[in-house]
Amino acid sequence: MGKILVIGCGGVASVAVHKICQNDEEFQELCIASRTVAKCNALKEKLQNTTKTKITTAKVDANNVADLVKLINEFKPDVVLNLALPYQDLKIMDACLETGVHYIDTANYEPEDTAKFEYKWQWAYRERYQKAGLTALLGSGFDPGVTGVFSAYALKHYFDEINYIDILDCNAGDHGYPFATNFNPEINIREVSAKGSYWENGKWIETEPMEIKRVYNFPEIGEKDMYLLHHEELESLGLNIPGIKRIRFFMTFGKSYLTHLKCLENVGMTSIKPIMYEGKEIVPLQFLKAVLPDPSSLGPRTKGKTNIGCIFTGKKDGKERNIYIYNVCDHQECYKEVGSQAVAYTTGVPAMIGAMLVMNGTWRKAGVYNIEEFNPDPFMEALNKWGLPWKVSENPELVP
Repeated sequence: MGKILVIGCGGVASVAVHKICQNDEEFQELCIASRTVAKCNALKEKLQNTTKTKITTAKVDANNVADLVKLINEFKPDVVLNLALPYQDLKIMDACLETGVHYIDTANYEPEDTAKFEYKWQWAYRERYQKAGLTALLGSGFDPGVTGVFSAYALKHYFDEINYIDILDCNAGDHGYPFATNFNPEINIREVSAKGSYWENGKWIETEPMEIKRVYNFPEIGEKDMYLLHHEELESLGLNIPGIKRIRFFMTFGKSYLTHLKCLENVGMTSIKPIMYEGKEIVPLQFLKAVLPDPSSLGPRTKGKTNIGCIFTGKKDGKERNIYIYNVCDHQECYKEVGSQAVAYTTGVPAMIGAMLVMNGTWRKAGVYNIEEFNPDPFMEALNKWGLPWKVSENPELVP
């Protein structure tokens, strides 16, 4: 039994908090903290009579280390689950170091002024976390997160070495809007409009945004267009999975989404460079975020399924083999259970599981680690238990 502090109260945090409350054998006390304490209070109100977990709320500025330290010292959690914005990762890691508390997040740090997400800033904390005897678990969402656990599981149970990994993220949900993003629009659009890249033979190969397109027939969904993007787990898997020759990441997008995005890009609305407007400095992308539908409002409208998984090619006993491990999630089932669509659900469930495994000591090593560096079996078992059952397909269709 332990205490958890969740920082952030958006769509993913809402799912993680629902799951923490379902898992009240493990989580005795929960504090939900955010800049907007009213959101935390609304969530507490909704859940406190459904669980044995004792829920409190707090107002916190995740950009302010002193504010975070004060809250952590008052609540005294065993673990801090960071579900705030990726720009705030380092501040929260600093606060955990100062207070002696384990740290878990779902997305790697990126500086606010440049759309560049990579692990170097967080990996720079390794020695400090080791000296403090604390665990920092990076990327406990779905991708990154479950995709890393799938990779470690495939290596442990199916391969002697893995040479190729293709990570496929398909969202076949329809929310009925001409244009909306399924998670934070600012992060989503930065990701999609950045150059693509993949890892091959020990180095990065860069591509133009959306330059590489493939069509794939997804189990339970059917054929979809998917595009090669840069994604942070390529960086850690390239180092942590022995024998790797190439890793790619593909995500599906519909024509309407891409047409709208291109148009917004062309008129400068996706820019992160500040401009002056009526005597005030604004960032076009942040303004766009304010006028787009809030991702947390998409739940009741979204129909269809997601399919996220990894196709592995490697060797076992000298013979080549192919394995596809994936999860299919239904938007409406997720909404019925926790009031969120599947994109938030597939990130929020693994966030709870990672926090649980660090908190109860199943995963506990001093230092900063990516998720694939731990024993995958307890996590895989928990995915089946907590709402993200996975399937293994032998000899799947490969991506050219």
